[in-house]
Amino acid sequence: QVQLQESGPGLVTTSQTLSLTCTVSGASISNSSYYWSWIRQPPGKGLEWIGDKFWNGLTYYSPSLRSRTSISWDKSKNQFMMQLTSVTPEDTAKYYCVRSTAFDFYSFWGQGTQVTVSS
Repeated sequence: QVQLQESGPGLVTTSQTLSLTCTVSGASISNSSYYWSWIRQPPGKGLEWIGDKFWNGLTYYSPSLRSRTSISWDKSKNQFMMQLTSVTPEDTAKYYCVRSTAFDFYSFWGQGTQVTVSS
């Protein structure tokens, strides 16, 4: 059974770098059938796409976050990570890691991890 589990600090301070990890079990992040994403939801707002990483390493980022975001992976650990630099309280959100296929977009979600940015 596929599982995605986000982990990271629940609280960060303004201007710091937020680092999150998604640990995947039951599926390989190297499998060309999948691509892997980060999505967030600020309190009281809708979902915001952060970026996608494909099996071949190709990565796409939200234009509004591109300058501050980096998505990487550690295939030996079957994990993919996200870093968001220079955070502000506007980055407070629940962050999700998500798996997609070519025909089933954003279909499998982790439980999410809440991140609060203090000023």
